[in-house]
Amino acid sequence: MPDPFDVSGRVALVTGASSGLGCHFARLLARHGAKVVVAARRRDRLLELVERIRAQGGEALAVDIDVTDAASVERGFAKAESTFGVVRIVSNNAGIADPARATDISEDRWRRVMDTNLTGAWFVAREAGRRMIDAAGTGSIVNTASIFGLRVAKGQSSYATSKAGLLQLTRSLALEWAGHGIRVNALCPGYVVTDMNRSFFDTERGAAFIAGSPAGRTGLPEELDAPFMLLASDAGSYINGTSLSVDGGHAIGNF
Repeated sequence: MPDPFDVSGRVALVTGASSGLGCHFARLLARHGAKVVVAARRRDRLLELVERIRAQGGEALAVDIDVTDAASVERGFAKAESTFGVVRIVSNNAGIADPARATDISEDRWRRVMDTNLTGAWFVAREAGRRMIDAAGTGSIVNTASIFGLRVAKGQSSYATSKAGLLQLTRSLALEWAGHGIRVNALCPGYVVTDMNRSFFDTERGAAFIAGSPAGRTGLPEELDAPFMLLASDAGSYINGTSLSVDGGHAIGNF
């Protein structure tokens, strides 16, 4: 049976690939045939990931990228392009959280979240878009947002604001680049356990919070696989500018 998510031969760049969903999406893209460029600041973890992908028969390259530095992003794309060719799929996944009451957040902490989650995503998407347009070919950018781009929670003002901004960036770029055959969409995961949030879910408060959610459980990373590949591959060729929630009903739940 043909693979509906086949991306064989395409070059995919994944930011935030040293851990969590970025690492997961990089391996997923490789399994569906992409030449994967894994990007982050922790090079040791990237090299381990490259070896895992190659051991399973895939092609992979590690590049050092600090998404908050436009020059670093440009260098990373240049290395990817010189090695594999033009990047046609982007998983814009680098992100951080810094839970705190709004009155307790310092300017530096606020800027750090915005610089990584929003400005960094813009740097990556902008570089990808420029190169795709110059190469006159189609492409897909998948921005990893969050259900907190759609709703809010106490203690998440910086994170929620950054992700809401990312959703508007997604729509804006989708509108601008549709004529070039470039699709830009956002994936909005609910509570999927990663390195970023595992410590919270291990607490009594975290467990109680999830128990009261619509699904009554956290999500599994693999439950994001089909939605992510739908947006990244030609299976979703008429999907553009959307924000796809994968959250067990969390975004609409009243709890």
